[in-house]
Amino acid sequence: MSVKLGVPSKGRLMEKTFDWFGARGVTLSRTGSDREYAGAVAGVDGVDLVLLSAGEIPRELASGRIHLGVTGTDLVREKLVQWDQKVEPLAELGFGHADLIVAVPAAWVDVDTLDDLDAAAAAFRARHGHRLRIATKYHRLVRDYLRDGGVADYRLVDSQGATEGTVANLTAEAIADITSTGETLRANHLKPLSDPPVLRSQATLFRSRRAPLSGDDRATLDALTRLLDL
Repeated sequence: MSVKLGVPSKGRLMEKTFDWFGARGVTLSRTGSDREYAGAVAGVDGVDLVLLSAGEIPRELASGRIHLGVTGTDLVREKLVQWDQKVEPLAELGFGHADLIVAVPAAWVDVDTLDDLDAAAAAFRARHGHRLRIATKYHRLVRDYLRDGGVADYRLVDSQGATEGTVANLTAEAIADITSTGETLRANHLKPLSDPPVLRSQATLFRSRRAPLSGDDRATLDALTRLLDL
């Protein structure tokens, strides 16, 4: 057996994760070509590197197939029901920052808050005979947020592509999506509500509460967490 560490398989998240571990004496490296999802760990014995998409890591943690994983807070909370019973956050890594926000057309000058959105949604339904559509990939998080904010007359529509473009394409009236700089929102003539975001997310190291641990695995995990100063 060995302790399995899941890390994003490409791009900036992978590079930043490698840097974070490397700064703490644990060297992660990709082996083989860019199309091969294989990696190696140096600096601590008994740890296997598993390269996955960031979106796969929450489910692999929850199923117990990996012991540790680096992914966004937003993905864990969206994909896992009762997430805190399945995984435990060990460390925020200080990169991959993004806010999950609700945004409306910039031309909606009277809509700045959730209360305003609720009033606009009620007026929209009265005028058009159907509910205002909010496009998002984050159904669970956004539904809870809007319920807690008192917004009623809306429906969520699934967006797996460029969510910011759905308003211009007339497939939604508003959106809820991850943003880091706001540039894409502005380019699509959208503005975030002034209320606090649905969620402030960043790359985080999580531990599975369900992955089986032998005695050797437990010793390896202890050694790794000491190295990482967790």
